[in-house]
Amino acid sequence: MAGKERKSKVIKGIRVAPGIAIGKAFHVDNDEVPIVSYGLKHDSQVEKEIKRFERAVNETERDLEKIKDNLPSEFRDHASILDTYLMILKDRMIYKQTIKIIQEKKINAEWALKQAIRRAGKVFEKIDDDYIRNRISDIRYVGDRIFRHLAGMGPLQVKCNSERVVIVAHDLSPADAAQIQLEKIMAFVTDLGGSTSHTSIIARSLNIPAVVGLGNVTDEVNNGEILIVDGLEGQVIIDPDEETIARYYEKQDEYESYTKTIIRSAHEKAVTLDGHKIRVEANIEMLEEIVAVFDNGAEGIGLYRTEFLYMNRDDIPSEEELFTTYSELAELIAPRPVNIRTLDLGADKFLLISGRRREESNPALGLRSIRLCLKEEELFFTQLRAILRASAAYKNVRIIFPMISGMEELLQAKAILCRAMESLERDGLDFDRNIPLGLMMEVPAAVAIADLLAKEVDFFSIGTNDLIQYTLAIDRVSEYVAHLYEPLHPAVLRSIKQIVDAGVRNGIPVSICGEMAGEPFYLPILLGFGLDSLSMTPRAIPRIKNMIRNIRLSEAREFTDTALNLGTAEDIIRYLQELMDKRFSSIFAFLDPPAPIFS
Repeated sequence: MAGKERKSKVIKGIRVAPGIAIGKAFHVDNDEVPIVSYGLKHDSQVEKEIKRFERAVNETERDLEKIKDNLPSEFRDHASILDTYLMILKDRMIYKQTIKIIQEKKINAEWALKQAIRRAGKVFEKIDDDYIRNRISDIRYVGDRIFRHLAGMGPLQVKCNSERVVIVAHDLSPADAAQIQLEKIMAFVTDLGGSTSHTSIIARSLNIPAVVGLGNVTDEVNNGEILIVDGLEGQVIIDPDEETIARYYEKQDEYESYTKTIIRSAHEKAVTLDGHKIRVEANIEMLEEIVAVFDNGAEGIGLYRTEFLYMNRDDIPSEEELFTTYSELAELIAPRPVNIRTLDLGADKFLLISGRRREESNPALGLRSIRLCLKEEELFFTQLRAILRASAAYKNVRIIFPMISGMEELLQAKAILCRAMESLERDGLDFDRNIPLGLMMEVPAAVAIADLLAKEVDFFSIGTNDLIQYTLAIDRVSEYVAHLYEPLHPAVLRSIKQIVDAGVRNGIPVSICGEMAGEPFYLPILLGFGLDSLSMTPRAIPRIKNMIRNIRLSEAREFTDTALNLGTAEDIIRYLQELMDKRFSSIFAFLDPPAPIFS
């Protein structure tokens, strides 16, 4: 009887894929394998334990290969994630480290693997890049699969009934999701996860509503219970009453109608009501995202992050491997342009793949990005040769140097680029001799000398994620100060204005490629700066284009001028909220709510 009296409950999480879903909950159970620790007395037991571990790894490899071979067509774009899992299986940090711990500590495979994963977690926690840091979840997932085989449990089985359901899980990997028929999935909700988790990436690419980071939703929800997943507000309503269900069905219809409207016009140009055109481009990390680039009407790739090819491996990729990927990218996107950002790794990750050892107390302010490339010149030289070679066929490739803080760094980087060009000429290899060169403007020191830097390059691209972090001295993933990470801080807005003004005075285009570009709440102010282009996650493009078509550049300039004269972020946010309510209420109703972009 007590169960019948249960009232509906709302749990707040992280909105990672928009939309509304109403349906029954279906638990994907991934029960933790109990792990015990015991010692090994004899060398023969150590060898036997190593063989047991190797056997479990091989069985896990067969499982993943089988899933990969049988991937539904809708999940083909995510096959590379399964390749990542397969690489992790034999990664030095996990495979060799586990065997080493078994040998040195004479303990069982389960306990040794757990220690190896824990050590890997500590290394990844120091990495500044959100996407790379969150890849520790991949290592833990692969570890869980090995644990299951060590315990004799076999692979996780995902069996769904005949009706469409809301998937409820502690966490969800592409391998798990691929074992459920797509047509049966209404939405994803998970305890763990963030905006860069695999659940989020899958949900966005498949246009399935998702809310993650819900904490304990798996404990709160019973199998078969009715759920409302609100991917617009980032919340899940458990056991809603009939009135709430009816209200959300209406909201669902309105949102779907809005979505169809903006998707139909996604391939049209983004031109303001008074005739000003803005290029809207996409940020991507993998070739598999090209489909989403085209589907959402991107006019090019404003930022291609090159770090993925260096991840989860024991060696540094060769020039040929890089060239193959970059040239394929250039061919796929041609004749549209692609901005390839040179390596933006921290020293911590580079040391993992190079086998060297060095500790830094503050990696975010240490040897990373262009600083690492200038120190490891051959690493940089190899990548530049690969990019230059890829530019030959379609002349649509552009280079961006990240994290430049002064003229000295820029001139050093340009000198290495010239050396790469000269070496290609000696080798008789073709490349675009007029390849455009740009800078990521993301360090306050670069902002201060933007007028000088603008004379040395062909374009600026503002990386707002780091610009905000460094300008405000805020670690945006720190639980203690993340609330202070504010894109609308007056210092941030004035920095953007200074960069744009320097670009205008020197006749070079300026774009924004940080997450801020894809947030509709910030668009009126960003437009008013007079930017030439905006680059964002592909899924954000249709809504941003739609909003641009409903605003005049002249009024956006007025909004920006007003905001620049306000003294606090709170005042600017309040001003923008009033503006949205009065000027863009019909458009903004179905966009993500005004919230900090780190949430």
